[in-house]
Amino acid sequence: MKKDWYTTLSRRERQIMDIVYQHGSVSVGEVIEEMHDAPTYSSVRALMNILKDKGHLKTKKKGARYQYLPTRTRKEAARPALKRVMETFFDNSVEKTVAALLRTADADLSEQELERLSELINKAKNQG
Repeated sequence: MKKDWYTTLSRRERQIMDIVYQHGSVSVGEVIEEMHDAPTYSSVRALMNILKDKGHLKTKKKGARYQYLPTRTRKEAARPALKRVMETFFDNSVEKTVAALLRTADADLSEQELERLSELINKAKNQG
């Protein structure tokens, strides 16, 4: 099986990328604030520069500091992340993944969301 860019990241690199995608643009200090059991400032900065060298992050100067931004859109990053969760926890089953999401306590879906999900299911039926 071909590995995608997300699965080749270390645990810490994935944590950093998750934080970057949650906020869109972050400094090293902001990542440290968000990271559970964060390593030192120097370690986080080094990891972020490794991610930059690998082509996952880019920087822009903001005052005296650098802000780190993702090089892929959130949508492009979501696919391999969701695929990894689906493979790891739901036997690579879309049905099991969706069912688990719908069973969560905070899955209080509006009528519009339910309608959109129905439309997506109908569209999938017609394609297959």
